Amino acid sequence: MRDSLLGRASPEPYRVDRSIVSVGSAFGESDEKAFWLSRTPLERLEALEYMREIAFGYDPTTSRLQRVLEIAEFPPR
Repeated sequence: MRDSLLGRASPEPYRVDRSIVSVGSAFGESDEKAFWLSRTPLERLEALEYMREIAFGYDPTTSRLQRVLEIAEFPPR
């Protein structure tokens, strides 16, 4: 398992507790904003990185930027 740049383990060790069920409206008031405002900026950034890894995956072979430009040498005029 890969540790992220911020020292957090990759998504594999997390499990969903299916014994807790909550039903609510998707359009009603939510306490999510208060929850995230109670977190430090570092915790919010770690959560964002975690969600990005889940959505787009993590592949260490492609973690670097690809070279998109090459230097072309032309003969002198």
